[in-house]
Amino acid sequence: MDSKKLAYNREEMLKLNLEALKSRGGVTIDDIAEIAYRQQSKYYPDVSYQLCYESVEKILTFRDVFHHIQFASEVDRLAEEKAFKGPIQDILYYDYGLFGLDEVLGLDVARLYGAIGQTNFGDIDVNKRGIVDKLNSEGKKDGVVHTLMDDIVGSIAAAASTRVAQVMNEDAAMENPGYHKVNLFEELEGKKDK
Repeated sequence: MDSKKLAYNREEMLKLNLEALKSRGGVTIDDIAEIAYRQQSKYYPDVSYQLCYESVEKILTFRDVFHHIQFASEVDRLAEEKAFKGPIQDILYYDYGLFGLDEVLGLDVARLYGAIGQTNFGDIDVNKRGIVDKLNSEGKKDGVVHTLMDDIVGSIAAAASTRVAQVMNEDAAMENPGYHKVNLFEELEGKKDK
């Protein structure tokens, strides 16, 4: 019996995710980071593009995101090849507006960064910026399906955008002299000593 590889390390997941994104519309880390940068630069004019890039890269190493990307890229590819049967083939192929499962998958990725991640995803999904707009537009052409992938890419941008906001907020808190970073283990030690 052949042994199947089911678990991947972070480096492998990043590599496989980048390959899947590239194969589905030529998506790169830069494409996704640009959306996160544009979203966060409204609130943090001094945000660095590098932080946005690093945030996207980090998110692409998460196991849940790995599963979402691999699933979405394969479903879209199979729909392009007309491999599905019945109504679901047309629903996926023509990106039926009331389908909704594509947004559910996107919300699930954005959820990794809480309610703000989901709010950021909603903004990206509605306003279709950058590569998300390109994927959505190309997905309307005959023979091209990006039904799931445009939402997955948008959700990665939303998660990265939220991570950037959290890092920027943490940095601002560290600049405040009244701020004391608490270590859970120090707190537990302090309670034991009492």
